[in-house]
Amino acid sequence: MNAIELRNLTKAYPQFTVDNVSLDVKKGYITGLIGPNGVGKSTLIKMMLGMIRPDSGSVTILGCDMPKQEVDIKQRIGIVSDDCFYYEHLTIRDSKKMIAPFYKKWNEKKFNNYLEQFELSPKKKIQDLSKGMKVKFSLAVALSHEAELLIMDEPTSGLDPVFRRELLDLLTDMMQDESNSIIFSTHITADLDRIADYIAFIDRGKLVFNEAKDEMLERYAIVKGDSGLLDADIRNKFVGIRETAVGFEGMVDNRQEAELLFGNYAVFEKPSIEEVIYFTTKGGRIHA
Repeated sequence: MNAIELRNLTKAYPQFTVDNVSLDVKKGYITGLIGPNGVGKSTLIKMMLGMIRPDSGSVTILGCDMPKQEVDIKQRIGIVSDDCFYYEHLTIRDSKKMIAPFYKKWNEKKFNNYLEQFELSPKKKIQDLSKGMKVKFSLAVALSHEAELLIMDEPTSGLDPVFRRELLDLLTDMMQDESNSIIFSTHITADLDRIADYIAFIDRGKLVFNEAKDEMLERYAIVKGDSGLLDADIRNKFVGIRETAVGFEGMVDNRQEAELLFGNYAVFEKPSIEEVIYFTTKGGRIHA
């Protein structure tokens, strides 16, 4: 069962296109949506939320069609974004009074518990909250109406390390209930190293891959060796390669094939998610 199904989603802008993206987000797991800034992550999320209409393609969330069943979908999802959608001049208490009636399953006790846990005063105005506090408030709202799916767009951007860690622990706790799902768009890959089950990688408006994080990190490999090992055909085996006066460092997307090719003449390392993004987006030969 999938929490989200995107089929052939396309949205063209003068400078940029989300190009025919099909993506499944599995129910009961945390999926990290990664890629450099400006490659289409936020546009995809806005299409999921009905904030942008695609030129073509379809969006299904929790088995419901967007935008046909948008109201039903939004009862069942929580949204945490780098942007603040709330009226800045209102207090937390007054904002809650506006928001709560929209949700059939609003849980006042849960909301107050989160305010306490996050040390948020109901009397504080939204405009007086720090960026981290605004994210905490968004999270308190998102988690207080029994949301089955949390859609998070750059939620940890600009947060201090202590709250980032606290937030990731909270998301891990939320996933103890296997009916919950999270899609987490970020360019801070260290967060996903810690909590993601699946990684969907977007680059230049296209989906590069969507697979289990552990399998992806096993499949790719960083290869280091002497430049004498390289010729034109072998260079083409690399997703990206960086050559210096003393040797080369590159990434391949088939570790087994590379081990057969280089044997004991090269060193193989497991990449981080950040290295996968770096070598894939740079592509080809990277100048030292």
